[in-house]
Parts: sequence; C-alpha cells; structure tokens
Amino acid sequence: MRGGAGTVVRTSEPSKLRVRRRVREVYARREVLLNLVRKELKVKYTASFLGAMWSLLNPVVFLAVFTFVVKITNSSFAHFPIYLLSGLLAWNLFSVSLAGGARSVIDNANLVKKVAFPREVLPLSAIGVALVDFVLQTAVLLLFILVSGYGIHLPELAIYPLAFATLLVFTLALTFWVAALNVRYRDIQHLLNIALLVWFWMTPIVYSGFLVQDLLSGRSVLGVSLWGLYLANPLAPVVMGFQRALYGVVLPAGADRPVLPDVSLAWLAVVLAIVLVASVVFLLYTWRRFFELSGDFAEEL
Repeated sequence: MRGGAGTVVRTSEPSKLRVRRRVREVYARREVLLNLVRKELKVKYTASFLGAMWSLLNPVVFLAVFTFVVKITNSSFAHFPIYLLSGLLAWNLFSVSLAGGARSVIDNANLVKKVAFPREVLPLSAIGVALVDFVLQTAVLLLFILVSGYGIHLPELAIYPLAFATLLVFTLALTFWVAALNVRYRDIQHLLNIALLVWFWMTPIVYSGFLVQDLLSGRSVLGVSLWGLYLANPLAPVVMGFQRALYGVVLPAGADRPVLPDVSLAWLAVVLAIVLVASVVFLLYTWRRFFELSGDFAEEL
C-alpha cells in the first residue's frame, strides 16, 4: 500500500531486496510457480489437435521459408538447416520468454490482487513455459542431427552449458524488467514486438556469422571496433555459442569460406563468460527494480 508522499509501504515484505531470502521465499512457493506453468501450458494446448507439436511448428516454418530464400538468393551454405535451427533454439527461448513475461503480471491481475506470494513467480512462469518448448525443440534438433548423419562434435559441444547459462541469466534479467515496466507503461509490450523484430535481424541466425566478422573486422567508428560493437549484442555471442556447439564446424568440408566466425573455442568461451558476468550484474539491477515496483502492482492493475 502507499503511505504519505507516494511512499510505498510494505506490510508483509522487507523494504529492500534481500537476494538469498527472496530466493528461499520463491522456492517455498514453487508449487505456485509449477501450477502457473501447468495452467499456461493447458491454456496453450487445450482443444488443440496437435497439442505440444505446435511448439515445433515455429522453427519448421522458419526453416522452410529461409531455406527457400537462401536458395533463391544463392546464399546457402552446407547443412543450413542445422545452422538455422541451432540459432533459432536460443532465439525462441529468449523471445517467447520475453513476450510472455511482459504480459505475465497483467494476465494474472486477479491473482496479484487477491493472493500474497513473491511476484517474481509470474515472470518465472513465462520462462518455465518457454523452457518446455525449448526442451522439445532441442530433442527434435538432436534427433535430426543424428538421423541426418551430421553427427555431434564433442569438443565444441562443451561450450553449450556456458552458452545456455548465459542465455538463461540474460533472459531472466530482461524478463524481470519488461514484466515490471509493462504494468505501468502498457506500450512496453507493443514496443517489445518491434524491438524483437529488429533484434532478430541483428543476431546471426539466418545469415553466416563469418560474413559479419569479415565485413566488420578492422573497421571502426570513432575508435570503436564495429565487430566489437556487434558483439555487444548479448544474443550474438550466445547464438554463436549454440551454433558452435551444435553446428560444430567453422569451415564445412568442401566450402570455400567459413560459416561460423573464425575464432577459437577458447575465445568464444571468454566472450560468453564476460556476457554471463555482465548479465548477472544486470539481473541484480532488474530484480531490484522489479521488487521495488511490485509493491504497486495491485494498485496499478
């Protein structure tokens, strides 16, 4: 509730975020989280003939459309489906979490007004739903890789856990932020749709990461490396990590130029580690902002 001069007065929670205590509180209400995930999945697939198979339709449609485009433009490269699906795997987890997270508090307005629970559960449930789709899509991609005879590249696969952890932390941080802001500023969810469209094309999912590296390396603006600026997009090294782990080869057999950025596995690991550390710092900031704003959620809704 609000006190004098617009001050937020919390009757059942501390005035400041205590991370360890809050983690314990969220864990204690894990049943609420799991029930919300179940509810969202049930709503998503209820009365659906294909059920969870719909989660696989999005990457399949992307694959069909972009395979046609690259064939027409003569810009295809070896094993393009695996390259594209590896990048889409990371992107779909990120974009679906953000889109669902932005609406998570608003869509559960009745719950927010009537039940006392850590509000972090709401954006976490959106990420939980996206993770279910992520697991299904991962299983299908791995099966496709094995059935097609492409195979798994074990040394490169070692970077997958780091890329996944980085993606998850950054996604959580940004989801907390948009979930809180969208309660007060409803334009956020609409701006997010536009931002995700631009963000998709600024990330090497459809086109070769090496082409970007080749174009931007050695170039700068006001002393800032354009390649370094491109990598400042957290999703760029994350997607490169997924592609390096699953697509595996920088230079496919018989190709005249690399497909993945021509960097060592150690270099990519260092870049991902930097993004991970920065994402943790960002998470602490956005989590505090979410916690501060959550005291007004019931009133704003």
